[in-house]
Amino acid sequence: MKNLYAERKYLIGAILIISILILLVKLAYLQLIDTSYRLTAESNSRREAIQYPARGLVYDRNGQLLVTNQAAYDIMINPFRLSSFDTLEMCNILGITPGFVKEGITKAIKYSRFTSSVFLKQVPAEVSSVFQEKLYKFPGFFVQTRTLRRYTRNIAPHILGYVGEVDKKIIEDDPYYKMGDYIGISGVEKSYEEILRGVKGRKYYLVDVHNRIIDSYEEGRFDIPVKIGTDITLSVDADLQEYSEKLMGKFSGSIVAIQPSSGEILTLVSSPGYSPDLLVGRGLSGNFNTLSQDTLLPLFNRALAASYPPGSTFKLINALVGLQEKVIEPGVQFSCEGGFYFRNIRVGCHFHQSPLDLRGGIQNSCNAYFCNVWKKILENPENNNTEKAFENWREHILSFGFGQSLGTDLFGELKGLIPQPTYFDKYYGRGKWNFMTVISLAIGQGELGITPIQMANMTSAIANRGFYFTPHIVRSINNDNIDRRFSEKHQTTIDSAYYEVVVEGMENAVNGGEGSTARIARLNDIVICGKTGTAENPFGEDHSIFIAFAPKDKPEIAIAVYVENVGFGASWAAPIASLMIEKYLKKEISRTWLENYILAGKQNL
Repeated sequence: MKNLYAERKYLIGAILIISILILLVKLAYLQLIDTSYRLTAESNSRREAIQYPARGLVYDRNGQLLVTNQAAYDIMINPFRLSSFDTLEMCNILGITPGFVKEGITKAIKYSRFTSSVFLKQVPAEVSSVFQEKLYKFPGFFVQTRTLRRYTRNIAPHILGYVGEVDKKIIEDDPYYKMGDYIGISGVEKSYEEILRGVKGRKYYLVDVHNRIIDSYEEGRFDIPVKIGTDITLSVDADLQEYSEKLMGKFSGSIVAIQPSSGEILTLVSSPGYSPDLLVGRGLSGNFNTLSQDTLLPLFNRALAASYPPGSTFKLINALVGLQEKVIEPGVQFSCEGGFYFRNIRVGCHFHQSPLDLRGGIQNSCNAYFCNVWKKILENPENNNTEKAFENWREHILSFGFGQSLGTDLFGELKGLIPQPTYFDKYYGRGKWNFMTVISLAIGQGELGITPIQMANMTSAIANRGFYFTPHIVRSINNDNIDRRFSEKHQTTIDSAYYEVVVEGMENAVNGGEGSTARIARLNDIVICGKTGTAENPFGEDHSIFIAFAPKDKPEIAIAVYVENVGFGASWAAPIASLMIEKYLKKEISRTWLENYILAGKQNL
């Protein structure tokens, strides 16, 4: 029995000794090796400050600075450090109410008792400096510097986009962002957010009992360096962009101009627009609400997301399909006696010389000619039936980038609509429709939905005689190349040999004699190739459309112009496109009479 008690005594003693040794080793580790607990213990005398990086700068293709940064100051709050303070004095300094103070503290505590958050954002520099001088009176509060965007020119809001505060969903989806952070909401600010934003840093400071900084904590051992955002260079020509917005100032509509040899977007306009300065700083929320309620939809990017019938500009594509399918030849002529007639149905046309070959059909924009082309496409004996012929036609159309997202580097691109055979099966019954049922597609009307950027891309494909590059808005990132996908050629299903006759028809439409529908777009020393379009609008006046490229050989610019509710393509869209081409290629305007006509706007109607 004695031996049993002795053994237990030694066992208990051994356990006590081992436990004491473990505690001593752990204590030594915490004090001498692991400093993370020391950071927590010293939190009352230490302040963590997030270092927000300056966002990358934005330049145009010629090196003009478009977007830079300006300093802003946020009043931060840490509920853990809060103690009593003079609320009225704070209100007088910051220009807020006691109710705002109470609500702000409640909100901060609800968010986290130990983590700092924004109490009052974007305080002016002069207010911030006064507050910082009296910071010792407001324990739990401190000032944090960050940057806001500043625009050097009042242009390109839909391209540049804007930066706004993150919401709960963004924070949940990406742990990088915390409450009070900012993120690109639209335009290149959104598309290139991770490149432009940089990486946040952290600095730790020692503070006194009055919350004033004494020194860097541990000589900066725990600091995380900030990484500023990367600069980007846009493909946009700022001078051309400014001029295009000036021309569209009194209209609703869109302009997209592309460099065919690269797919670089030279200008992208959605009108009406807005001043990019409106969506910066403390006025952002109120200005956004005002713009959102505007019935003219200034926030809506028509260039990417408005779907229109292409009108007669689409005749070029049907001509190319007809040539590829060998149902027409360039020299084949069709008569036009005021329109196309089939049984008891008529598709009207304006009066012009008749008969016409393909070049003449394009030059005069003859509806009858292209209704005949359409009939031959859908009645092609190489296909078993109308549905098979239609599906074959549709595959050619899709190869130009229609009916799908082009994959540009701006968000919000609409796919548009190229109907499938099943669409008509639903309405007419399978096997119960033919070329005449869908005859409106022959002249770019009916069920087609095309965006302006898709039309400009189609024009680039024609200018290149059969291929295009994905349109994109960023030219380089910190002087390095962009995503390789933007340098990949996309071939259409139309052989290059068939494009030249269509291009000649477009040349004649602008530079030919009587019957040429786009003579107003002619330039004496530059050969412009173009095609007018007038899209029917069930809600008002027709839309004026024009597509063009120039020069004819080695094209440098391809353009699509949509002007809403103003009538014929030759009246408004064609002169706007012509002025844009002259501005880009010659840097100055010689036809001031035409420019003044456009700038006067609808009063000339």
